[in-house]
Amino acid sequence: MSVGIVSYGAYVPQYRIKIDEIARVWGDDAEILKSGLMVFEKSVPDVDEDAATIAVEAARAAVLRSGIDAQRIGAVYTGSESHPYAVKPTSTIVAEATGATPVLTAADFEFACKAGTAAVQACMGLVSSGMIDLGLAIGADVAQGAPGDALEYTAAAGGVAYIIGNKESELAAIIEDTYSFTTDTPDFWRREGMPYPEHGGRFTGEPGYFKHVTNAAKGLMAKMDTKPADYDYAVFHQPNGKFPTRAAKMLGFSKEQVKPGLVVPRLGNTYSGSCMMGIAATLDQAKPGDRIFATAFGSGAGGDAFSITVTDRIEEIRDNAPKVEELLANPTYIDYSKYARHKGKIKVA
Repeated sequence: MSVGIVSYGAYVPQYRIKIDEIARVWGDDAEILKSGLMVFEKSVPDVDEDAATIAVEAARAAVLRSGIDAQRIGAVYTGSESHPYAVKPTSTIVAEATGATPVLTAADFEFACKAGTAAVQACMGLVSSGMIDLGLAIGADVAQGAPGDALEYTAAAGGVAYIIGNKESELAAIIEDTYSFTTDTPDFWRREGMPYPEHGGRFTGEPGYFKHVTNAAKGLMAKMDTKPADYDYAVFHQPNGKFPTRAAKMLGFSKEQVKPGLVVPRLGNTYSGSCMMGIAATLDQAKPGDRIFATAFGSGAGGDAFSITVTDRIEEIRDNAPKVEELLANPTYIDYSKYARHKGKIKVA
């Protein structure tokens, strides 16, 4: 029995700040930054938006796109590293707001930027076992970056929701298989009570991102006996534009395979929503029969790889909710002072 994506939905806040504006405030060279990061602007949450409201919007879009009865959802799992409560689940808020309550199981996931794909894997297992009919897996973040820190140039806001099921007539895409690679690599962390994360500098690239992305990807292709040429599209975690582009080249994927899902230059890094947003952008334009290879990365550290085949059902549901390209269009640009207030860097009494 196949398991896969019944529906998907995304949400991106309307506000944006350009890299040039952040660089102006801190006296950095914007052109060097844009060239090195391959990010030109990033999304910014409104003053009343957080990971919970973003998760709700994405989940509602997923339910709308497929037209399914939300009461069929038996599990709601929200992955984020910016849950608004330390003790109070985001997932119960999402379940109630989408009409899915009461659900069999609801919980919040954490694994840096791959918490959302970990939720997808959990839903796959529950659906395949017959414990639930449908599962709702979400990756949503209002990513944090300390003022003046390198993260401030890319840490963005957004979320993506996937409804996972196994009824063949409902599947818009089949998840053929998944494979994970995980180690204890301290490349990025935030302790309880700390407002901003810290990063391990030299651990971020080679021992963090590239080791786990390439090993997860190679592991899945070895498991399935596939190769890059067997896929039409490829999506990798997007902390910036440079890392996924390099990872694709290391693994043998072409720029043409990566380009449709590479949304980070106009969006920034949505952390738990990053790779999932790239998959959504790809589903927005993929044709029935196309295959998508995707690998998420989470600091701490691990990679989740997926092999996905699009079905005819995609044509029936695709236009029923906003596409990623529509969410990225017509942004409202703000200056650093407004950005700082929106991100809580300026406290208002």
